[in-house]
Amino acid sequence: MLNNNIKRFRKIKGISQEELATKLNVVRQTVSKWETGLSVPDAEMLTHIADVLDTSVNALLDEETNIDENSKLDILDAKLSFLNNQVARHNEQRRKTWRIIFITISVVTACILLSSLVEFIHLKSVMHNIEVDTTIIGGADGPTNILVSNKTFNPVFLVGVLAVAALSVIGIYKTRKK
Repeated sequence: MLNNNIKRFRKIKGISQEELATKLNVVRQTVSKWETGLSVPDAEMLTHIADVLDTSVNALLDEETNIDENSKLDILDAKLSFLNNQVARHNEQRRKTWRIIFITISVVTACILLSSLVEFIHLKSVMHNIEVDTTIIGGADGPTNILVSNKTFNPVFLVGVLAVAALSVIGIYKTRKK
């Protein structure tokens, strides 16, 4: 594929991504995206890349043909369009996957927060409804009420869940379709 060939010819030429980017008047991240297949250069840039790497556009595209220059440009344009569509579909699928993950995390954290709220309200109502004479432990100074429960309110857990919820909402926002 194009991405592997750009990387292979760059290494054969013995230049770094930064040097190639400088020669092409782009940033290094653009070259990295070409080499990882996250994007593809346009037809004009592809000819510049071939010139800088001392190779042909056909070699970068893995084909050798003997056809006229106009046909080469038409074929090149069609192939680059196809590659751009593939990259766009791949990026859209990745965006959808991350969006599903963030939505799932949001639903789980919302359930945890709701459960914590219900437990907290229940604990407060139980403590409010304790009668003075319900549970008596003998002592020198009079009866004592005791609430026995294995549930406690943990503010650190609540802050952690709220942080995860906030991050997942941000993730949902960032992965929306633009």
